[in-house]
Amino acid sequence: MATGVPGRRRPTGRRGGGLHALSRVAARGGGIAGGRGVDGRIRLLRFVFIAFLVLVGGKAVALASTSGDLTRIAHEQQTAVVVLPARRGSILDRNGRELAVGKPAKTVFATPYLLDDRKAAARSLCGALKITGKRNRRALERALAVPGSGFAYVARVIDPGLAAAALALDLPGVGAYDEEERSYPMKGSAAQVLGFAGVEGKGLAGVEMQYDKQLAGMAGSEVIVRDPAGHTLRTVRETQPSSGQSVRLTLDEDIQYTAEDVLQRTVRSSSATAATAIVMDPRTGEILAMANVPKVKDNAFGRTPAFDRNRCITDIYEPGSIFKLVTISGALADGLVKPTTKFTLQPSLTLYDRTINESHERGTVTYSVREILQWSSNVGAVTIGMEMGKKRLLKWMNAFGFAKTTGVGFPGEAAGIVPPADQWSGTSIVNIPMGQGIAVTPMQMAAAFSTVANNGVAVTPRLIAQVGDAVSDGAARHRVIPASVARAVRSMLTTAVDEGTGYKARIPGYRVAGKTGTAEKALPDGSGYSKTDYVASFIGMVPADHPRLVVLVAVDSPHSSSIYGGDIAAPAVQKIMRFALQQLEIAP
Repeated sequence: MATGVPGRRRPTGRRGGGLHALSRVAARGGGIAGGRGVDGRIRLLRFVFIAFLVLVGGKAVALASTSGDLTRIAHEQQTAVVVLPARRGSILDRNGRELAVGKPAKTVFATPYLLDDRKAAARSLCGALKITGKRNRRALERALAVPGSGFAYVARVIDPGLAAAALALDLPGVGAYDEEERSYPMKGSAAQVLGFAGVEGKGLAGVEMQYDKQLAGMAGSEVIVRDPAGHTLRTVRETQPSSGQSVRLTLDEDIQYTAEDVLQRTVRSSSATAATAIVMDPRTGEILAMANVPKVKDNAFGRTPAFDRNRCITDIYEPGSIFKLVTISGALADGLVKPTTKFTLQPSLTLYDRTINESHERGTVTYSVREILQWSSNVGAVTIGMEMGKKRLLKWMNAFGFAKTTGVGFPGEAAGIVPPADQWSGTSIVNIPMGQGIAVTPMQMAAAFSTVANNGVAVTPRLIAQVGDAVSDGAARHRVIPASVARAVRSMLTTAVDEGTGYKARIPGYRVAGKTGTAEKALPDGSGYSKTDYVASFIGMVPADHPRLVVLVAVDSPHSSSIYGGDIAAPAVQKIMRFALQQLEIAP
């Protein structure tokens, strides 16, 4: 029995063993479940990792496939195309003196988002560029403060020295490019003829606009590489600009300046509103001066828009007595009268509701055609016009170039107003022979007188002598009246200066032919004519036998002791003529 061991008793051992076995089984079962959870997490991590690798790989492939686009974007951020402005051609007078010329300038710009402190940058730039005034400074601050702005003008078309001072601040994104500033050396002389070019270098009025294409030239360009701060590193490609052509006018700078000076003094002394003058060579049609007063000071257009126009060409007015040249020239050419034909003239003439009076009171007189022109008789001119009739009057107005542009080739030229035959009223035959009821430009009147001065041959007025290398080959011409009639009319006009209403245009040593005009201005409402507003005018030609010059002066609304053309405009013509005769060395 000693050999029997209690631990070996089977029943007890089996039961204990059974519980232990269950425990081990339970332990094994728990291990299986836990193992499966760990494996799941590992598999999930493996899946996420693989997915990440796939995404990264795909992105790498995508980036590789779009590397060309990225290169292009980077290239665009680093490079820029800069326009190289062409040098604008100069405008010259007949002798080659500069009337309008370009000079180097700079435009300063900024890339606002590159500036750390935009207000501080604005203050620094204002100091360097000498920008004064609260309004100007605030405007620059606002331009630099625009959110996300990639470009802003700092200063347009300025002196290169100021631009250099701005660049010396070394502000990120602040740069400058070349431009050209238009300069007018005569400081406003001939401004309405020359016109002006805007900030962008485009002609906006006058000759600058009419010949903008020829003056402008062809802009060039350059491709540059910049660093992130906007500084230029190198130039990749460059195309040089082509300069514009120069335009040479027929104007004489000295005669132009003198005409304007005379007009300014005439306007002041007569308390007039404005005045115009034209100096023309009747043989060639060349315009030696075309003056408008008030002038456009320093070519700064827009301050007084009413006087910005070249009124010699764009504005129309009723010419008054200077138009009698057309009436009498036509009557002589048609053979209706001779210079010696006499008329008995009453102090006034009434037709329908229109009564024609003389400018000065007189009794009944007997005047020849020569004396009618010499004393500027309204009644005499109307009497001749009534003998001519509507058909002949219209024929000669058309022949002398009224109701159509002269062909001078200036922008905005007016054609004037001549009522067609079916619009004549009963009193038109009374008004028109003495220069009322029609409207003309000063250029048209100067051209008509030039026809008489040039022995009856009309020459198209011209202002342009040369564009680039192309020299004008002369103006078109055609005969209007016989040479004998032109000589007879000039002889009458010489008497009008020697002994008649134009005596204040006489020049010692020269024979001057001319005609005075004092035209009532039509009322704006069309109800008649003003008794206080006039246009005083005079047209002269010299030397009378073989005229080299035709000079017109028209003074708008004089309010001095006299309002007559013989008192106001004739002395102005005399002064301009005397200077031009000396300037052109025309002997007595």
